[in-house]
Amino acid sequence: MATPRYGQSTGGTATPSQPSAATPTTPDVELPSTPSMAQSASSGAPEGGSKLTVGPNIKLKGVEITDCDTLVVEGMVEATMDSRVIQIAQQGEFKGSAEIDIAEIRGVFDGNLTVRNKLVIYSTGKVTGRIRYGKVVIEEGGQLSGDIECSVNAGSKVGSKHAMALAA
Repeated sequence: MATPRYGQSTGGTATPSQPSAATPTTPDVELPSTPSMAQSASSGAPEGGSKLTVGPNIKLKGVEITDCDTLVVEGMVEATMDSRVIQIAQQGEFKGSAEIDIAEIRGVFDGNLTVRNKLVIYSTGKVTGRIRYGKVVIEEGGQLSGDIECSVNAGSKVGSKHAMALAA
């Protein structure tokens, strides 16, 4: 009986109670399970920017990720990447090396992380390794450990230019 219910998207014989019963089991209803991740990506990435989502239970290993504006990690990624935004969901895990503008970590990051602008570690987030960042926000419960440095090369250049302008 489930097959006719899913297949009747345009059928005229369906009663109003059948579509509402089918709605909770369709994949479209499950997508909003990470609304904050989707909203953050839309605000951080330009309209039409490239986005790669590694879903739950997916393992992506031994790759180099390039030309990707936003990487959303809900599964496991072992890679090297240079991107604008990385978002690691609570169940997500990233191991490797990343150079990015903005990082939002709700899961686990382990490796070399260079965040040119802002690193946000939420209460469920854990970041370990060699970490470089411009700005950092750590929610209560979030973890940050390893070789940590506040001065990012891009940020240092801007600061030194500003200091030279003041001296002139």
